[in-house]
Amino acid sequence: MSINHIVTPLDSAILDSKEHYVFYHKMVDFAFKELIVAVQRQELCNNQEIKLFKQYFDLLLYSIEAMRIKYMYDDEDNMKVDLTDSGFPNYLEFRYLFNDLELRDEYLGKLIPIETLKEEFIETLMRKKEPIKKTKLFQAASIVYYTSVNKQYIFNRFVQGKILNAPKEIDTKYMISWSFFDISHNRPFICFMYFDYNGTDARDAKDEIYEVLKVTSDRDMALDTMAYTIDRRLPKVLPKLIKRIDLGPIHNVFAKDENEVTHAILQAIGKKEIPLESYAVSLKIDEVKSGGEFKEGGFFSKQILQKWDDVFKQKYVFAPHRIIQLLYNKTPDIMNKLAKAPIEISGLKIDLKN
Repeated sequence: MSINHIVTPLDSAILDSKEHYVFYHKMVDFAFKELIVAVQRQELCNNQEIKLFKQYFDLLLYSIEAMRIKYMYDDEDNMKVDLTDSGFPNYLEFRYLFNDLELRDEYLGKLIPIETLKEEFIETLMRKKEPIKKTKLFQAASIVYYTSVNKQYIFNRFVQGKILNAPKEIDTKYMISWSFFDISHNRPFICFMYFDYNGTDARDAKDEIYEVLKVTSDRDMALDTMAYTIDRRLPKVLPKLIKRIDLGPIHNVFAKDENEVTHAILQAIGKKEIPLESYAVSLKIDEVKSGGEFKEGGFFSKQILQKWDDVFKQKYVFAPHRIIQLLYNKTPDIMNKLAKAPIEISGLKIDLKN
């Protein structure tokens, strides 16, 4: 199927050709890199958060590239972009990567040896002057996939960051980050928590802290509920600020959802008013701060807990100039309720003829 067939909201959300994979990967890669630069330029995160932000994005991009290699010449399976308010690969695609790489040695044992495949390619191209069959290309792609992709760098459902010293501008001693892929939204979230510790060094209790975060904070929920649960489950941890970033949706031709911004872009693409590679990215940042402390429990079991302020919610949209104009015309109510006017990022150009 030609990339030019992707023109309406009714198209399948399945990537079923080499062109689709290349197009999708270029778009997501470009959008993520533009988003990182814009978030830093707009100072939506501090320098420490930006560094961690980039690390989690690197895992996402590495995983999507692994999917591209995995499916490039596969006739039996196709990568799926989620149908919900997302634009990201379906969460199961990340699980498939893990499952594959768990059986790496078994799969490699079944593949044709590299040298044998090279000789067949040379024979076909140089002597027979014939194109390589797609089945052989898939075998080559499989070799690349199983020998080069590292399971350690695949974005997991929950990714734990280390305990670090908090930046000087934050009035706590420690910070910690984590990221999770919420299955109900099919989007990744990045979280930062700033805290003090009622003990010698928080790193001495890292295993307990990591376990509580993984059990209590691995999905989208009311942020003050998350904060209260962490606070109660970790008596020596005194959280003072929790910040959660909701990445997405990515509004583009591959997104198939009910989001008004997505629909405005899809309709404009369908009418040839904007190019096929047009896109926008939504981003939401929720913060909750401690406004004080109180003690709870009996004489021998008192625990210091935080009085949490109301959650501060901010919504942003990042898009090229032409798309910002379109969204102001098509979705003015949404644009006028953003924390900032839509933030301009660069447009993407993909040569559809190649």
